Amino acid sequence: MNDKQLRQAISDYLLWMASEGYSPKTCEGYRQLLHNFLLFISRKDIPWDEIFTLDTLKAFKKEKNLDYVPAVRGLSRYLFEQKRINQPIQRQIYPLPEIYEDYLLYYEKSREAHRSQIISIRRLLSAFHDFLERSEITLPTIKIEQIDSFLAHFMVNLASGTCRLCRSFLRGFLRYLYREPKILPKDLAPLVVGAPLFAQAKPPKFLRPQELQTLFSSLTLTTPTHIRTYAMVHLAYFMGLRPQEISKIRLKDVSFRKRGLTVGERKGNNPTILPVPEKTIKAIAAYVLNARPKSKYRYLFLSFHSPHRPIGPATVIHYISKAIKHSGLFSSPYSLRHTYAQNLLNTGATIYEIKEMLGHQNIQSTKRYLSIDIELMRKVLFDEEL
Repeated sequence: MNDKQLRQAISDYLLWMASEGYSPKTCEGYRQLLHNFLLFISRKDIPWDEIFTLDTLKAFKKEKNLDYVPAVRGLSRYLFEQKRINQPIQRQIYPLPEIYEDYLLYYEKSREAHRSQIISIRRLLSAFHDFLERSEITLPTIKIEQIDSFLAHFMVNLASGTCRLCRSFLRGFLRYLYREPKILPKDLAPLVVGAPLFAQAKPPKFLRPQELQTLFSSLTLTTPTHIRTYAMVHLAYFMGLRPQEISKIRLKDVSFRKRGLTVGERKGNNPTILPVPEKTIKAIAAYVLNARPKSKYRYLFLSFHSPHRPIGPATVIHYISKAIKHSGLFSSPYSLRHTYAQNLLNTGATIYEIKEMLGHQNIQSTKRYLSIDIELMRKVLFDEEL
């Protein structure tokens, strides 16, 4: 019975892939892998409710000497969406000792960190814990030389930017151990440093008026991709939305008549309804009417290749970055959000009002977005116009 049920499920899944526009090469690769998976399940006589589990997947990967089996995970997601299984195959997360889990929870709440960042920190802390266990070192007795030894092994094949990020993550954990549970007798965070890097100074985090003018004058509406990018840039600058928030906008979230946008999936779980400037509402309308592909998905921004799925935050970042680079500026998509915050400050908004508009839970997060307005300071102090 399990063989027949799984065979039918695989057949339905492959037909669905074809109907959604997956390439013939991808479909054929999935078909071969799923055929081997069917034989494996049949030979092991695994019951239906145990087929799509992490243990079964591990056993299949080990027998076939595979590191990655997207076809099986894809099949499990398809069957879950069809309500034919209770849940798809979950990625395993190994719990860490209590002090590590407490820090991850503290970091997530205090920094309003995205799930992907928490996963990266968890991966680093898991390796750090394993290192301490193997070396028979306890946290209260750890020395900077031992931390350096761990980082040297952990970061051996990582890019310089990733290494800086790892050091930053570990500094945060060490600082927490010293200040909160007071496990460390000394703050070791300042001692976690890398070799000096000599490079040009970073540009400011927000754009000046002339830079904004350069950016928007360089945007074109000649292709569907350009029209989509045009709308995303407007949402990032005129509304200060994060790439994650832009990617999660649904059609029903946009009220063209009331010029309002419901931002439901905000970082920090802080949904709100924001007013939409006329230029932005027109940019969204131009995309919906002239560029958005027809799709069963009700998200606003979709990919332009079949099966036209919702785009992720990485795609938003890519195309906004591409537009900024095309304009000749050296900045990042987040500079538009920083500029939005700075503009609110310049118009007289309080930091608490800016906090609400940015969707922050912690006022400290808002403070990091704001810089001193040199033009306003000189005008007030010296009655001087720039």
